[in-house]
Amino acid sequence: MESRNPAFRGSAFDQRAGGYGARPYGGAAYAAPGYAPAATRPMTMDDVVVRGFLTLVTLMITAALAWAFVPTSLAAPVLVVALIAEIGIWAFIAFGRKANAATVLAFAAVYGVVVGLVSHSYNDLYHGVVFQAVVGTALAFGATLAVYALRIVRVTPKFARFVMAAGLALIGLMIVNLVVHLFGGDHGIGIRDPGSPLAYVFSVAAILVGCFFLLLDFDAVETGVRTGAPEKFAWYCAFGLVLSLVWIYLEILRLLSYFSGRD
Repeated sequence: MESRNPAFRGSAFDQRAGGYGARPYGGAAYAAPGYAPAATRPMTMDDVVVRGFLTLVTLMITAALAWAFVPTSLAAPVLVVALIAEIGIWAFIAFGRKANAATVLAFAAVYGVVVGLVSHSYNDLYHGVVFQAVVGTALAFGATLAVYALRIVRVTPKFARFVMAAGLALIGLMIVNLVVHLFGGDHGIGIRDPGSPLAYVFSVAAILVGCFFLLLDFDAVETGVRTGAPEKFAWYCAFGLVLSLVWIYLEILRLLSYFSGRD
């Protein structure tokens, strides 16, 4: 059985001959990146929980440090450097298939700097909005987990394709919006303009897509545990979960800012 999450497809999570050799399921075997066909114990749910917790805590610590110690005068250049580093590490993990403790925690640390600086700037303008966004993210995570556990939404290949297409469409619209803004449009195409109803629709859609990606993450974890994926695959799961959670958090943060008056 193959993971429905596009992030874990290909050589990262396919059941193909070769791979781990001694870890077959349904007549096939996993072939994950960068792992030799030596014996390795299978991944457990505890592995995912522990690694996910470590990744999220690392992100939260660096976010708090960036919030507390990066002065406003340096926030912009530090943010740019952190964004470049984040994209570089993300590409290395996603395309190089090299998820392990060092790469995932490094990604979380750099991403935490970005999240901390962005959160601080929002909180300066809309006091209390960060706490509300954190609570909203926790509620979204709990609701999505309940929906998955109760099989209210079933993760199928068709659903995975829809989520992937929706995610790419949202990213494409954000890029178009940025380009239009850079070339003279005050508010781009309106998807980030608080005065436009389109901005509210876009943020709600982005939050929903983030929750859909969480469903794919949950399916990847469940599939990996059930079919005997190697223990190191838990780092891929932690990476995907944190990406989805931060996506949801940032979109909730932006949506709440539309309803908040500036201090």
